[in-house]
Amino acid sequence: MDSLLNRFDITASDFFTPVGLSLQVAIIAMIIVFILGTATAYFMNKHDFPGKIVLETLFLLPIVLPPTVIGFILLMMFGSSSFIGTMIDWIFDRSIIFTWYAAILASSVVAFPLMYQAAKVGFAGVDKEVQEQAQVDGATNFQVFYKITLPLVATALISGGILSFARAIGEFGATLMIAGNIPGRTQTLPTAIYVEMQSGNYTLVWLWVASIVLISFIMLFLVRVMAKKS
Repeated sequence: MDSLLNRFDITASDFFTPVGLSLQVAIIAMIIVFILGTATAYFMNKHDFPGKIVLETLFLLPIVLPPTVIGFILLMMFGSSSFIGTMIDWIFDRSIIFTWYAAILASSVVAFPLMYQAAKVGFAGVDKEVQEQAQVDGATNFQVFYKITLPLVATALISGGILSFARAIGEFGATLMIAGNIPGRTQTLPTAIYVEMQSGNYTLVWLWVASIVLISFIMLFLVRVMAKKS
């Protein structure tokens, strides 16, 4: 790999830094949305309340909103002039805007709907009679969830996690608006591709494009394999 990069006068750091940062951001975002998406979908599946449809529509809104709109909303919500941003500045003595954490935030927001929807479909497909019978036999709510519900929805949850990872690693618009494009700090693969394309460095761009296409293909391939087995 190093010899290939040297042939095109590209250092390993030039190539691997955005790749490594993108993988870190996507993995952390996937973990966040996996936990939040699963918990939220489980709660929404169990409870009916006024305004539920409105709330679920808000959860899914990032799927259809332009990433720049999401980025602008996040900037207004977490910027230094906002209440949340002020609280973050006071607690941590720094803003998260134009930091690595902002990239994770943007990726998590755009990936959440995929995880939520996959988990929701999984929980909706569980036979409630099986859960109720287990409770009649003396199982606690946690035991029912852990030993019955969770194994039944495992494939859906894993598929949702994989799709969330693929979406997070490809996030561009919202990330650029709230995390910026700081090499070595906030420059992920999509933003790096955009900048280098503007600079005319197509060799590096092609290497990055090939990397993200390969990663995304593997993720989607795994989802298809799991769907076929289930």
